[in-house]
Amino acid sequence: MGKIARRAPQPFCSPEEAERLRIRPELLAMLSDTSTPEFAAEAERQARLVAASPQDADDQAFLDSVSVFFDDDAH
Repeated sequence: MGKIARRAPQPFCSPEEAERLRIRPELLAMLSDTSTPEFAAEAERQARLVAASPQDADDQAFLDSVSVFFDDDAH
């Protein structure tokens, strides 16, 4: 599979918006743009790597053990 050009994470809000909200610069979150094809391709690549891992069952068991599911059966 070819390499994906990685874009730098974008700030959650602009510096002007942060100033208006009085957010300290070190608290600004850096988020990836999840709407891009590159993000989807990278997520799929990582999912394939995890699925192909010899520890796949152990990894899934761990995730299930630390996950909280809010469904009708939980009440």
